[in-house]
Amino acid sequence: MAFHKLDDLGDVTGKVALVRVDFNLPMQDGRVTEDSRVRAALPTILELANKGAKVLLLAHFGRPKGARVADQSLSLVISTVEKILGREVMFVPEIAGDIVSQAVGILEPGGIALLENTRFWPGEEKNDPELVKAIAANADFYVNDAFSAAHRAHATTEGLAHVLPAYAGRSMQAELEALEKALGKPVKPVAAVVGGAKVSSKLGVLTHLVTKVDHLIIGGGMANTFLAARGVDVGKSLCEHELAGTAEAILDAADAAGCTVHLPYEVVVSKTFAANPPSLRTCNVHEVAADEMILDVGPSAVEALADALKTCRTLVWNGPMGAFEMAPFDAATVALARIAAALTKEGSLVSVAGGGDTVAALHHAGVADDFSYISTAGGAFLEWMEGRELPGVKALEI
Repeated sequence: MAFHKLDDLGDVTGKVALVRVDFNLPMQDGRVTEDSRVRAALPTILELANKGAKVLLLAHFGRPKGARVADQSLSLVISTVEKILGREVMFVPEIAGDIVSQAVGILEPGGIALLENTRFWPGEEKNDPELVKAIAANADFYVNDAFSAAHRAHATTEGLAHVLPAYAGRSMQAELEALEKALGKPVKPVAAVVGGAKVSSKLGVLTHLVTKVDHLIIGGGMANTFLAARGVDVGKSLCEHELAGTAEAILDAADAAGCTVHLPYEVVVSKTFAANPPSLRTCNVHEVAADEMILDVGPSAVEALADALKTCRTLVWNGPMGAFEMAPFDAATVALARIAAALTKEGSLVSVAGGGDTVAALHHAGVADDFSYISTAGGAFLEWMEGRELPGVKALEI
């Protein structure tokens, strides 16, 4: 897809930029506990400010449902934003109207202001044209740097792009370019790793991927559903037995598309889900006892998956291979992630990963910096993997 970038901007000195960012940050006891989304927006904000634009930041925070909620005010994150930017940031308790206009008048070229939580206004989530016009009235152009909110057709994620000159910010640009390399126009062969607890949560992803990739590696609890559909007794494992027919249909679609589906043939099992349990053992999938749970992929199966990855040139990853939150059931996820990272570092693999659990798992494995690209988006990344059109991205197309 083609879209305007910040490189396409002319002289912005004194002009007002509305920049949609994702500052929906986790907090505990009134303090921000994780600030990667602010850091992701840093290049765009500073580039515009350094070029002399007046930068107005738009973001949502929590789910206030169209009402002002004190503990969901973006004023609570402004100290974190100032610390990361290394600049003073004005807080404006509105998103449109005279108060914003006055703030724009006060700001010097290069100044930065954070507007209030966009979801305090009911028109935000309804993509109300009147609210869009009111917000746009105080600006000269619009920049979307919040891919993680691009699956929502809201006033500040989609509507503004239709009434102001619209550009992708640096984070959005990096995301779109990485996704294009991963599934848009990838170098083949392409592999996808899809893990997680339930097939039902990723039906759209699996159905779409079998038509796009050469190798589909299925791990996590959802692999048990596919194993059960193939007649394997998975004991007490997490399994959606009622989706056996759906799993079979996905496997049939993969066969028709020439996609090889990799299911674990060796697994790590235990009678209890606990760290390093005494009942821990590794066995063939056909040897799982009635009172045992499959909690990870076995080392021999991981070696076979590594051999498959070595034949690929592109990798998309979403979801862990096992119950990675607890040792030793993190072993397969860590091992496969390190193999993918090594292939990426040597230049033979383009690796793109996304989703909260995935990002946590790659950091846990110590390889997050070695992947080609890691998306911090959750829902938007999943919808992209499903092949769905993202309204916030579509609105930027030219």
